[in-house]
Amino acid sequence: MRGYELAYIADPELDEAALAALEERVKSWVQTAGGTTAAVDRWGRRKLAYPIRKKTEGYYVVIQTDMPPEAGSALERELNITEQVLRFLITQRAPAPPAASEA
Repeated sequence: MRGYELAYIADPELDEAALAALEERVKSWVQTAGGTTAAVDRWGRRKLAYPIRKKTEGYYVVIQTDMPPEAGSALERELNITEQVLRFLITQRAPAPPAASEA
């Protein structure tokens, strides 16, 4: 299992219930792929740097996950076909630095 960070921008026209449902759907895709969700960070509604599908704002969500390396392609496929997701990015988290030894 490797640590990944999944960031996505959701359609700004979604209400709170639809945003929560989308977040639960993304978590279920991670679990279906054999991973676990460590933390969810909701950044809220923010202005986009450039228009995406004629939208100038979006809801930003960042999810810390642990997944097998091959799970990323299945997750990307699901995110690509979901219309509520404007953009997404899956990156591998940097490993924790080794503990300094006492001399």
